[in-house]
Amino acid sequence: MFALTFLGTSASVPSAERNHPALLVEAAGQRILVDCGEGTQRQLLRSGAGFRRLDRILLTHAHLDHVLGIPGLFSTLRLRQSSEMMTIHGGAETLDIVIRMLAGIWGEGRAPIPVQFAALTEGRFIEAGDFTVGCFPVRHRDTDSFGFVFQSPARRHLLSDRLSDLGVPDGPMRGELAAGRPVVIAGRTIDPEDVLGPPSGGKKLIVIGDTETTAGLSQQVADADMLVIEATFLDRDASIARDYGHLTAAEAASFAAANNVGQLMLVHMSGRYEDAEILAEATRIFPNTRIAVDFDHIVV
Repeated sequence: MFALTFLGTSASVPSAERNHPALLVEAAGQRILVDCGEGTQRQLLRSGAGFRRLDRILLTHAHLDHVLGIPGLFSTLRLRQSSEMMTIHGGAETLDIVIRMLAGIWGEGRAPIPVQFAALTEGRFIEAGDFTVGCFPVRHRDTDSFGFVFQSPARRHLLSDRLSDLGVPDGPMRGELAAGRPVVIAGRTIDPEDVLGPPSGGKKLIVIGDTETTAGLSQQVADADMLVIEATFLDRDASIARDYGHLTAAEAASFAAANNVGQLMLVHMSGRYEDAEILAEATRIFPNTRIAVDFDHIVV
């Protein structure tokens, strides 16, 4: 299960209702921030999420609307005397820009809180037991941009009726079977396959920031329970979208439909359009589409 709090859903120019991009993902007691646009620390407070147990930031890319909130967040964490290590994950070029930004404020090699920088390469980079996080490259205006895959494993549960039929008592033997190991009762071997149900409960969440194309991304996105992706332009302005390296709502919806996505969440909204226009264009192609607004809280 993943709990999402949308802290900022605007495109590069914020509005009175939409802050710069940021998304909080919570899973298995861990809290991960995806992007940190200007004002993110205030959005964390306004949403009620606060700063507790916040020790990772994943950056889609280094455009300023996605990273300018980092210095303010770090300053506040210092004032709160946070001693936790903050890890920032991003492409090598992205991290270089963030490091230089922090150095311009606090000096080279210095930051107000403990921080480490972890350069991304395609593949899995967080193994948290109950979930994993991987990344894959996306194309956006010559940046080293990445999308993210949050995945929780499907689990198989013991079937109580089969356990009873086979005479497996409560206790350690059931634990062994749940762990995938056979047990012996009265000289008879009981295999886990005899008592385990089909896999269930696994979830797949895809978060993609700014991207100029969805080409080559189907393998990562296929069968996701939810896809969070930008839709900065409408189809009537597709040529402008190409110039600025962004998607249209129709392109995002077509991508979701082609890859058996469960739900599509559109972000990076431009103030040039009404939400209703964007939603209408997307839902004509993919009905299970929703436009995220700041402070939306959704569980996957």
